[in-house]
Amino acid sequence: MNFYFFIGIVLVLLFLWYIYNSLIISKLRINEALSQIDVQLKRRADLIPNLVETVKGYAKHEKELFEKITAERSALMTARGPEEKASVNNQLTHTLKSLFAVAENYPDLKASQNFLELQGELSDTENKIAYSRQFYNSSVLDYNTKIQIFPNVFFARILNFKEAEFFGTDEKDKKKVEVKF
Repeated sequence: MNFYFFIGIVLVLLFLWYIYNSLIISKLRINEALSQIDVQLKRRADLIPNLVETVKGYAKHEKELFEKITAERSALMTARGPEEKASVNNQLTHTLKSLFAVAENYPDLKASQNFLELQGELSDTENKIAYSRQFYNSSVLDYNTKIQIFPNVFFARILNFKEAEFFGTDEKDKKKVEVKF
């Protein structure tokens, strides 16, 4: 009887060890995914001053727009947590769209090699940010699922594992886009 009891205890401990390790691995994957988003946001933030300086040479009267971009860039660099980073990132994305709309009014700027290269780099970075957000949100989904399924839910609560936040999108970005010709 003692042998079977011992084997039962060992099996339960092995099962707990497995659950704990899988939760830790999932949590670390989320941290790694968030750091990848940070890398891409930093890359974009580093490109923005060059882009602004290039546009400034052509559109000197857009001072308010340049100040807004600079403020939002600073806010992005100091943002903490996925929710705040997502919010500031979405604001900056909208403001950058305004900058590119201003650039449309300056044919010489649009033809500038420096501007075209910066625009290409920024576009590439935006794609990398989108991919990083997707990977992060997939990792959060996997982790949140693990801590909510039976029997993990009991151990996750005992071990104080909390749900992770998704990297969200503004409601403005979810609205239907109208295309008119």
